[in-house]
Amino acid sequence: MINSMTGFARCEQQGSYGPLTCELRSVNHRYLEASFKLPEELRPLEPELRRQLTATLRRGKVDCMIHWRQSSQAERELLLDEAALERLLASSRNIAARVADKTAAQAQINIIEVLRWPGVLREADADVEGLHADCRQVFAAALQQLADARAREGERLKDLVEQRCSALAEQVAQARERMPDLRQKLRDRLQTKLVELGTSVDAERFEQEVVMLLQRADVDEELDRLDSHLKEISETLRGPEAAGRRLDFLMQELNREANTFSSKSQEIDSTRLAVEMKVLIEQMREQVQNIE
Repeated sequence: MINSMTGFARCEQQGSYGPLTCELRSVNHRYLEASFKLPEELRPLEPELRRQLTATLRRGKVDCMIHWRQSSQAERELLLDEAALERLLASSRNIAARVADKTAAQAQINIIEVLRWPGVLREADADVEGLHADCRQVFAAALQQLADARAREGERLKDLVEQRCSALAEQVAQARERMPDLRQKLRDRLQTKLVELGTSVDAERFEQEVVMLLQRADVDEELDRLDSHLKEISETLRGPEAAGRRLDFLMQELNREANTFSSKSQEIDSTRLAVEMKVLIEQMREQVQNIE
């Protein structure tokens, strides 16, 4: 199955605690590398979310960002800590009893200052369990959205690779068709060179020289291997497993055979075919770099 390693997904959910948004971005990478940016309230979920992501994706560098904006202060309940208030008031009465009567009479308790004292007034705790449950839902939805996007991009990459494989197969077929003509040209070229030099050799020696020239120019083995690698690529593209690494290896093998074919080229047409082959292979390699 062909999936791309690049994709983007964004899901948002609204709850009583406030809006919750999950964004996932992925690019190509040799392995699966995930980074999470979560609010402190959601940090305990990171190992669980990471396991879920690992079970869905095989390769790629994935950035996960979850944003949570708490409800406005007007919507949040304020809680009064009675015990903290009693301790504060008891301390105030104790201080008032220890100062002069005149000073104590002038001293008054400021309600606002009392409420500002740390621990006396606090906001109600958020619904952590509900928040975690909704975080799981929004992450699962974003992860599925990302997987779908990568699958769609993978289909496009598969089509591009198959098109270039077909074009490369045509180049290989053309090279095969030219081989008999090339062999005859090498024989004629050697015969012409001997005539120009005014040198005559016996037929057996001439055939030996022709054989050596043909051996140096023989590319049947390279063309056979190119055909074999193309068939392997076609099977890999239709297989059920992640194919990126295998395809990357096959691109290296194709390039190696094309380079050998180029080094053995004895005429301009063969050299042009070799160049076209390497261009197609490089185009495929660029696409394969994004395949999972």
